[in-house]
Amino acid sequence: MSGVNKVMLIGRLGRDPETKWFEGGRAMSTLSIATSERQKDRDGKLRERTEWHRVVLWQQLAEIAEKHLKKGDRIYVEGKLRSRTWQDGTGVEHKAIEIVGERIEMLGGPLRKEEGAQDSSAKGPHPMDASALPI
Repeated sequence: MSGVNKVMLIGRLGRDPETKWFEGGRAMSTLSIATSERQKDRDGKLRERTEWHRVVLWQQLAEIAEKHLKKGDRIYVEGKLRSRTWQDGTGVEHKAIEIVGERIEMLGGPLRKEEGAQDSSAKGPHPMDASALPI
């Protein structure tokens, strides 16, 4: 039996997508997504912990991210974990673990002060699935 490598996140973009274009017109966008959890500490105080996730989108999903996403937007991402290593110009080896996005849904824009804690996704989600896009 083979293993399962699946990641699902709902969070907010910490910055605008960073898109790079390669020879042949291939696009790659990098997203920085924050997810938060609330837990009580030993003293019973509610604490919030935020994790940051690096997400890489390719081709049509990258183009969609570049055109439609911005800092603060709420997003659902489905994909898989991938690790990679490289050497910099001085020979130092680096390692990164990132999520390769295979599906995204735009859940709404940034929260505004007048919205308070309400979700700004009144228009509903906008699913984008890499498998449904022509390649």
